[in-house]
Amino acid sequence: MKCSSLIRLGTQALCLGAISWVVAATAAAAPEPSLAQRVAGLEAYLGNGDPTAALKNDAGEIREGLTTASVGIPGPAHNAWLMVSTALVLFMTLPGLALFYGGLVRSKNVLSVLAQCLGIAGLVTILWWAAGYSLVFGKNFASPVIGGTEFFFFQGVTSAPNTDYAYWISQNVFSMFQMTFAIITPALIVGAIAERMKFSAVLLFVGAWMFVVYFPLAHMVWGITGLMNGVWNADAAIKSIDFAGGTVVHMSSGWSALVLAIILGPRIGFGKEAMPPHSMVLCMVGTAILWVGWYGFNAGSALAADGVAANAFCTTTLATGVAAFAWAVAEYFDKGKASVLGFCSGVVAGLVTITPAAGFVTPGSAVLIGIAAGIVPWFFCTRVKKWFKYDDALDTFGIHAVGGTLGAFLTGVLATPEVNGALSTNLADLVGKTLYVEQLKAIAVTLVLSIVGTAVVAYVIKSLFGLRPTPEAEREGLDVNDHEEKGYIY
Repeated sequence: MKCSSLIRLGTQALCLGAISWVVAATAAAAPEPSLAQRVAGLEAYLGNGDPTAALKNDAGEIREGLTTASVGIPGPAHNAWLMVSTALVLFMTLPGLALFYGGLVRSKNVLSVLAQCLGIAGLVTILWWAAGYSLVFGKNFASPVIGGTEFFFFQGVTSAPNTDYAYWISQNVFSMFQMTFAIITPALIVGAIAERMKFSAVLLFVGAWMFVVYFPLAHMVWGITGLMNGVWNADAAIKSIDFAGGTVVHMSSGWSALVLAIILGPRIGFGKEAMPPHSMVLCMVGTAILWVGWYGFNAGSALAADGVAANAFCTTTLATGVAAFAWAVAEYFDKGKASVLGFCSGVVAGLVTITPAAGFVTPGSAVLIGIAAGIVPWFFCTRVKKWFKYDDALDTFGIHAVGGTLGAFLTGVLATPEVNGALSTNLADLVGKTLYVEQLKAIAVTLVLSIVGTAVVAYVIKSLFGLRPTPEAEREGLDVNDHEEKGYIY
């Protein structure tokens, strides 16, 4: 009996030993990357490429267990640049846009504009964390119109890259960068409806508008399964391009702003009494902040500290400077004087119009875009606005809608793979030929979604809660009536 037990124990020991040996042998046999593969991973970092490319066989597959130290981690320089860009884009709204708009309104409404920018920033941050990021950049719906639910409440959003969008950027940094775009877009609408919309109505409108217009449109243009993501979605029905937000940000906000301004109606006294800016100094300071912050907006949209970002940096500067000068020249020939307001408007028009093209066009093309940006929006702000008598208080439509639409079209005409090799991925047969047709299709979709979506949201809120303050409150000013504060106490 004892002998039998000893034999049984010995057999078990031998089995365990054999299993341990097999496990150890298997572990020892795990594939090791070659020196060439390791070096290729580092070179991919320098070129903002796929660190797994050198690990794939001819079938595009990676042997189980084969990896390098550069796979699945953020790249320090690229990540750092996007964190700086994120701060710059947020700086565009707070305080840039707030000061730009704040200086252009009358003193009795300056705080209302600042409060609207702050309120929108807080509201959109919550919406973005809860659902917005996932609806734009998720993909489990496999939909060309909306993303998915996998990132709701930032589930799974860590410091590891989401390689659907960037190989070397932490997903949590990428999500914050894109959130700053989501913040400034509805804040731009404030310019058209300034001085005559209740603070509560503004926040209700923005909350609904983000789900109806912004989230679907952003997914269609930038989402990996998006309807209009011509660069990265080979199955996109509309193969358009938008480097940093000509359609997503400027067209959507600008056209929505016009619709909302018309539904609201003009300010009391519009066309009958003077409504000059109360502080061109604040406007100028805000303009300068917008210009500096826009480098994060455009160059940051390369999602890397690489040659494409450098090109976007260069084209943004050229187009903006040219547009500011062109607007002032047009103003001089029209009125005999060039105003600070004209220079500021030209700066913003140049920034808006180059946005969709910044990472796709040459410096020479950027100059052409700058000339167009200085003249076409100027014409809409000084002529078309008077002809149709709509109260676009701070020229959001004239600059953002017109400039964004113009830029989207010119991008299709002037884009070249010499600047951005990604244009050869899925668009080689279109670039330099018929890409402008795809841009026109994207413009049409953006127009329909922005106009119809805004009208529906605005009329629902108007019928349920009202949009405007009382005439007495509007005359006294929104600062006192909405916030019980005054911008200036003398």
